[in-house]
Amino acid sequence: MSTNTPDAGQVQKLTRAQLKELEQKQLTPVQRFFELIIMILPLVCGIIAILEYILIPDNSRNANPGVYLAFLIILVIVYNIWGWYTAYKRVKGDKVPYEKLRYRAPLFSALFLLLAGYDYLTLKTGILTQPFVPCLNFVANAFWKDRAMILECTIHTLYLLFLGYFSGCALGLVTGITCGYSKRCRYWVDPIIKFLGPIPTSTWIPIMMVVASSLFGGAVFIIALGSWFATTVASMTGIANVDKDFFEAARTLGATNRQLVFQVAIPHAMPNIFSGLTQAMSSSCTAIMIAEMLGVKSGLGWYMNWSKSWASYDKMFAALFVICIIFTIVTKSLEAVKRYVLRWQNGAEK
Repeated sequence: MSTNTPDAGQVQKLTRAQLKELEQKQLTPVQRFFELIIMILPLVCGIIAILEYILIPDNSRNANPGVYLAFLIILVIVYNIWGWYTAYKRVKGDKVPYEKLRYRAPLFSALFLLLAGYDYLTLKTGILTQPFVPCLNFVANAFWKDRAMILECTIHTLYLLFLGYFSGCALGLVTGITCGYSKRCRYWVDPIIKFLGPIPTSTWIPIMMVVASSLFGGAVFIIALGSWFATTVASMTGIANVDKDFFEAARTLGATNRQLVFQVAIPHAMPNIFSGLTQAMSSSCTAIMIAEMLGVKSGLGWYMNWSKSWASYDKMFAALFVICIIFTIVTKSLEAVKRYVLRWQNGAEK
């Protein structure tokens, strides 16, 4: 008796895009209504934040109140334009922008509510005491007033960060790949890694302030040291964990040692290598802030310490927000490069 059941080998796997499209078709009218509510909710929360700032009386003096208000209005307008753009692309058949916005919409709603709550606790009620915890309008005014100095400090911080990070990562890649592929090199380098590894990067700062000929050079060394360690360990582990059968198959096909390293070992170790590069960036961001606060006479860390010494907490918070934005952009950029280089992984998962 024959059946119409297809063999397992004839069943085609659905891609992620096909699965999302199938799930979208299966949504009930109620679920579609809640989807629309989620997309509109950031606009509602943004208007709530604006009305909270305008309608509730201030608990303390608030100079130039329009700066923070303009910031809120710009955020709402940007989200509105983004929403109409994704709707237009969706009508044209491109659902990717809509899916990205749908994924981030709850976060944007929470952001507007967080801004409104913070403003209520500081400017409107004084539960968080000013000026030690300044309201967002104070921070926005401080940033705009000191924008030239903050820009100069930002450039110095980025220069110091990337100089130390790329120097340490470049040396770490060479060390890690060499030690991962060669047992002889690993024999000599592994004790050094085990000796320096447990020591936090910040521990070296007081030593560098005394030993280094310049504070800038000492800061570069500290950042590079942390980046070197993270990159070396990740690269060495990735190379060492490559399946030996790949090397044997490549040797059988006549591959040279150079081809074994660059065409077999490194491509298979790339996920580990990028994990090390990400960890190195995190270590560098921590080290640069500590170095600038303790010794280096420029940069955002120095600016925060200088503002605190003059009790200019609004300027200190402005620099803190700039630091968060910069490090978020740097981390996201590194993740974008990782996704591009390892795009074959996403293709394998479809």
